[in-house]
Amino acid sequence: MIEVKQVVKSFDGFCALDNLTMTVPKGSIYGLVGPNGAGKSTILRHLCGVYRPDSGQITLEGAPVYDNPAVKRRMVTIPDELYYFGSDSIRDMMRFYAKVYPQFDPVRYKKLAEAFPGLDERKPIRRMSKGMQKQAAFWLALSCRPDYLLLDEPVDGLDPVMRRQVWSLLMGDVAEHGTTVLVSSHNLRELEDVCDHVGLLSHGKVALERSLTDLQGGTVKLQVVFAEGELPQLDEDIAVLHRSNVGRVYTYIVRGSAEEVQAKFARYQPMYQEALPLTLEEIFIYEMGGEDYAVREIAL
Repeated sequence: MIEVKQVVKSFDGFCALDNLTMTVPKGSIYGLVGPNGAGKSTILRHLCGVYRPDSGQITLEGAPVYDNPAVKRRMVTIPDELYYFGSDSIRDMMRFYAKVYPQFDPVRYKKLAEAFPGLDERKPIRRMSKGMQKQAAFWLALSCRPDYLLLDEPVDGLDPVMRRQVWSLLMGDVAEHGTTVLVSSHNLRELEDVCDHVGLLSHGKVALERSLTDLQGGTVKLQVVFAEGELPQLDEDIAVLHRSNVGRVYTYIVRGSAEEVQAKFARYQPMYQEALPLTLEEIFIYEMGGEDYAVREIAL
């Protein structure tokens, strides 16, 4: 388990992380989402021990991460901007990783070559395309058999087939070896298919942190048609995040379970009402609506 408690980090007077607190359960796939500048990459650099917090605490299974080689050997990170030594090939980097990570598995390294058939392990990585460099990063990272895998925009630059291949490998490691994966991404639709926990970052702090099941079960999209032409005045106990309409069909985004919300709207005797599933992208948009991230109707 990774625990982050009240972490603060500033750069030249700018507060990048503001008392950020979050918990990544062991053996889970944790999705870290948020608008640009929310602090996703900054907290990832803290989690892998690159940055030292100004205050607060970051621990992995109770042990501090910063300046702790024993802890760092248990985790591998794939940043958004990859870096490799000079003209080193995948094979050269494999030898380097094998010296750094005691759990490095040479048998798995050879087997994973089948998952990335387009890569030549003798070719300098810097001469590869962005997508092929990302494949190389996963080949090396998964060969280390890490207990914790930290990913920043992990499948950016990969084609659809390779994206599916990579997610399949990651989920296999979680299921079979209990690997903990923390992934920061803007692709909410993709995270929805793989994550079981989600943390929503805003202005350097976690605004919302729940299991994906609880998150989706706590917000409802309700389509309603009222008998009267005018909208009823809703009671204060109905927490409406957003309302829109097409003709007489009104769509409400409301906090609460489907059963609870439908029971509350039943007071107004609608002609029709139906609860619809809400995607992670919609939850993100409407939860951030009160923090300068609303979806606004703009006339062009």
